Amino acid sequence: MRYTQLTDHDVGQMLEVIGAESIDALFSTIPERLRLKGNLHVPPGISELEMLADAESLARRNTDCTQAVCFLGGGAYDHFIPTLVDALSGQSEFLTAYTPYQAEASQGILQLFYEFQTMVCTLTGMDVANASLYEFASAAAEAVSMAVSATKRKRALVAESVHPDTIRVLRTYAREQGIEVEVVAAPDGVIDETALAAGMGDSTAAVLVQSPNFYGCIERLDRIVPVAHDHGALAIACVDPISCGLLKPPGALDVDIVVGDGQPLGIPLQYGGPYLGLMACREKFLRKMPGRIVGMARDADGRRGFCLALQTREQHIKRERATSNICTNQGLLAVRASIYMAAMGKSGLAEVASQCFDKAHYAADRIGALEGYELRFTAPFFKEFVVRTGRNVKSVLDHCRRRGILAGVPLARFDDRFSDCFLVAVTEKRSRSQIDQLVATLEDA
Repeated sequence: MRYTQLTDHDVGQMLEVIGAESIDALFSTIPERLRLKGNLHVPPGISELEMLADAESLARRNTDCTQAVCFLGGGAYDHFIPTLVDALSGQSEFLTAYTPYQAEASQGILQLFYEFQTMVCTLTGMDVANASLYEFASAAAEAVSMAVSATKRKRALVAESVHPDTIRVLRTYAREQGIEVEVVAAPDGVIDETALAAGMGDSTAAVLVQSPNFYGCIERLDRIVPVAHDHGALAIACVDPISCGLLKPPGALDVDIVVGDGQPLGIPLQYGGPYLGLMACREKFLRKMPGRIVGMARDADGRRGFCLALQTREQHIKRERATSNICTNQGLLAVRASIYMAAMGKSGLAEVASQCFDKAHYAADRIGALEGYELRFTAPFFKEFVVRTGRNVKSVLDHCRRRGILAGVPLARFDDRFSDCFLVAVTEKRSRSQIDQLVATLEDA
């Protein structure tokens, strides 16, 4: 089977059918500065047999977490996933990511989304949650857009310790909305609170802080949130949902909007996605919240019913006047997260969080005692920490990988200042013997 390239004659016939004078006329609504100049460097088509052989060859080059001991983190974590999560989420009733527009035909999945929202609220200590966004980065950017809409201001302060990819996505969102994004330094692994206070002003709409942050450190939200509120800004916290099983939930610290990634809640690594964006907020910001919100009501006989609520603000109805352009959800991933949270329960999540904390600190103590290695920051951390070494980071990590250990994420790919550092994550799946194996392999790297 081969795919045939369209000729100029074919293209001309297609344009004639749709009433367009030319290709340029067809794309005239796209600004000139955004159009591709020249041709794409796309290789010629191949047969299906050749494509499958190439795909199999590429797949054999991958090493997954069943073949190596994983200490990778930085936003994607190798947590244990109970078998029932796969079994239940694979049921035909759930195995779709399609948004349930027809409430009369979708009561089961709508009820599940309602339960998902309820559990997210319980986990974060917030009033309301939506039925998921795409992933953490876009959820954080949407939260800043919410704050801008709520405060009528156009400036956001973002901690340098927020994931670098998230900051990039936020800048992309902000550029076309006229929002000023200012990054506040985090020289010691957490936001510089003095610099934050100095940077606040009457034009500040939001303060965005991640805790535990990209370096694994725990931010002092109890001191940061009041600074934001004293200047009329909203406080946005980005959290690891597992950490809420051990640390005080952001809702208890008077945070206005909470976002995060649901990947640790029963979602496999799967080469970086798709993942699940979490968002919860105070009830007074409900009408500013993007995405799907499932509501519950009762009929005249007292029977419960579920439906999508507060839909008029969404892009498919209000277009450019919408609060957000988010028009769908990560339904299948929300199903997995719901099953995981229900299966684990409060005590199970607390146990997972406690094991992550204890094992990470055991690993940090052992690695920090090695000659040529030290912890980069002294701030408290949850399940991740930054290691600095006088040895060549790439050589060290390559050595560990050859021994079947994915030892960490090199931070030079994000910031040249950390060219001598790598990020280590320890989840509840890691045993003491695996951690000791990591330490021994680092020592002789």
